[in-house]
Amino acid sequence: MKTVWSLTFLLLVTFGFSQNGSDTRAQYQYQIKRTTIPITLDGVIGDNEWAEHETTSSFMNHWPIDEGEAQNQTEVKLTYDEHHLYVVAKCYDQGKRIVQSLVRDNDEDFWGSDNFTVALDPVNTKQSGFMFGVTAGGAEIEGTLTLEGAQTYSSENWDNKWASKTVQYEDYWVVEISIPFKTLRYNANQRHWGINFIRGDKSNNVYTTWTQFPVNFNGVGMNYMGSLVWDQSPEKAKGTFILNPYVTSSSLRDYENSEQEEAELKSDLGGDVKVALTSNLNLDLTLFPDFSNADVDQQVTNITRFDIFLPEQRNFFLENNDIFSNFGTYDIKPFFSRRIGLNDGEPIPIDFGGRLTGNITPNLRIGVMDVQTRRTDEFAAQNYSVAAFQQKILKRSVIKGMFMNRQATSNTTEMEYSRNLGLEFTYVSESGKLNTTTMYHNSMTPENFDDTHFYGFWGSYNSKRFKTGWLFNVVGDNYITELGINPRLDNYNAETEETIRVGYTLINPWVRYLFFPERENRKFNYHGIRTWNNLYLNNDGTFNERHNNFAYDFEYRNTAKLNLIARNQEVDLLFPTSLIGDEFTPIPVDNYSFSRFDVQYSSDVRKTFVWNTLTGYGSFYNGTRLGAMVQGSFRFRPWGTFGITYDYNDIRLADGYGKKNLHLVRFNGNISFSNKLFFTNVLQYTSRNDNFSAFSRLQWRYSPMSDIFLIYNENHDTTGLGIKNRSIVLKVTYWL
Repeated sequence: MKTVWSLTFLLLVTFGFSQNGSDTRAQYQYQIKRTTIPITLDGVIGDNEWAEHETTSSFMNHWPIDEGEAQNQTEVKLTYDEHHLYVVAKCYDQGKRIVQSLVRDNDEDFWGSDNFTVALDPVNTKQSGFMFGVTAGGAEIEGTLTLEGAQTYSSENWDNKWASKTVQYEDYWVVEISIPFKTLRYNANQRHWGINFIRGDKSNNVYTTWTQFPVNFNGVGMNYMGSLVWDQSPEKAKGTFILNPYVTSSSLRDYENSEQEEAELKSDLGGDVKVALTSNLNLDLTLFPDFSNADVDQQVTNITRFDIFLPEQRNFFLENNDIFSNFGTYDIKPFFSRRIGLNDGEPIPIDFGGRLTGNITPNLRIGVMDVQTRRTDEFAAQNYSVAAFQQKILKRSVIKGMFMNRQATSNTTEMEYSRNLGLEFTYVSESGKLNTTTMYHNSMTPENFDDTHFYGFWGSYNSKRFKTGWLFNVVGDNYITELGINPRLDNYNAETEETIRVGYTLINPWVRYLFFPERENRKFNYHGIRTWNNLYLNNDGTFNERHNNFAYDFEYRNTAKLNLIARNQEVDLLFPTSLIGDEFTPIPVDNYSFSRFDVQYSSDVRKTFVWNTLTGYGSFYNGTRLGAMVQGSFRFRPWGTFGITYDYNDIRLADGYGKKNLHLVRFNGNISFSNKLFFTNVLQYTSRNDNFSAFSRLQWRYSPMSDIFLIYNENHDTTGLGIKNRSIVLKVTYWL
């Protein structure tokens, strides 16, 4: 641990205090005043409504060039009344605009369309915030803003009540936005909020912002917002108790269960409650939550030695999740919400849950969550508790801590438990170019194991052309994360069928350098080299595994991308391992060195037909592997997108160890009847898991935050397509 803290200190001394950031919140300020005329959301900038309100200054280029004023300008005005914040934007474009889809909350389609976004930091601490965006076609997206190191990221999984109206004109389009104060979290006596506006001009493939700041930071970056200066501080929002009940009616049949001869019919009732305890502290409660309307998991082909983890899709666990999930590193997450209420993708009923999140003080943010799962025939009832805090120090740095507890509450003679605690310090320079995090975590179980630690540091230095990062992890043999993910710890011996925990040390440096061509007649937005290298050591310091990677990347001005990647890997295999199936002889313990070369290309996303491919060939342990992925989609803008993905792997190990062709096929068909009515369809076939599945969801947002869902799901085996199970669910939610 002394080494970790010493290295972190050296990084701070070497880089940190030489970083200076421009104060955009002082340079860019919008003086907002209360409206004296009611605002009508109609996409028309009426003189009576908006004439007396200030217009923002010129928008500036942000991506792919961060210099000069935007070619197609955007004019923004703001005002407010007792209950709402209003924003109107006039987006000039000479009539050239792209709308990929009308589907709401679709990150790819939103940023791939002409769009306008307002980003807010109501607490004004540069630590968390909100975004509200609308495309030229009226498709909406809302999300939370969170920090990972120095970069700001948005998560569209947060859902709340607001409204917009878009109208397209010959040479421009207009969007009006109304955001209820009770949707936001803010200090009632604070006159300055952080704010920025981001404009996507997709026909020219550029993004512009109200404030000007370096291209190496995201457009929603909280460090480079301007200031929204209130003529009078907004009062605490009233009516902040919200009830969102649901009712479902479902038909379920498991054809593999010989005792179930007919479909099981049932109805369920539950709901969510949102309570604003203060203007910036929120309590969320759920009773008998239902996640049947969540997106279906995308199948993947896993040919690694370790488990992979699919992303969380359930809204209750996604809202404000960053305060719990932003611990650890990319390969170890002490908390991962899919560990609660799911087992191998199959749901375990949840009786109730509660989550308290928000700011206690302007610089102290907290999160507390408690979830109770139900007892089933196979699993004991469990209680899951998580508590976390983030304390801002210096100008942008943060101290974070967390505690987690999983406690069995039935079916056990002993009170079985698993607990984790951790403490992290993240230093972020004023400019945001340098960030580094030092961390220490520990786990506790009834066995009182030794070597239950996980500690290390990670960080990055990020300028416009030069980017570099570092990661150093030390993981004990018994750092057990039942509420998190630590896939590399568990090693499976295919001969003895045992799982053995093996700790390790990971050293992961990476470097990238970009070249930006001259603006005149440039073909590329940028091109550049990067290299990343992973070295794994056993806890006695001996060699375990290394990955050396080198790539050259091209991003074309027309949005196409080309990546050339060379990889070399060496593995000192500790246990006999089955890579392609238990029917083959496991490859033996030995030292293996193998290389491969990949070519990845994605086409212009603005076209009607969009395609991308990844093809690679090379040695693979004691054999070879050919991998090819092809994906294509037709876009009938803005009402429909139909695409297919084919993922193929031809693995040929040495004689006696097996040969296998692995296939994965996915069809996606999405139809937008309007920006309120959506039809989603997914068909998936995977030979790896012997499964063919079909998923369809019809969603009608008949009122703000109120939906009707009709969901159909079925699974078949891949031999004769015999049916495994089938379900039909009708779900109705209503926002009170």
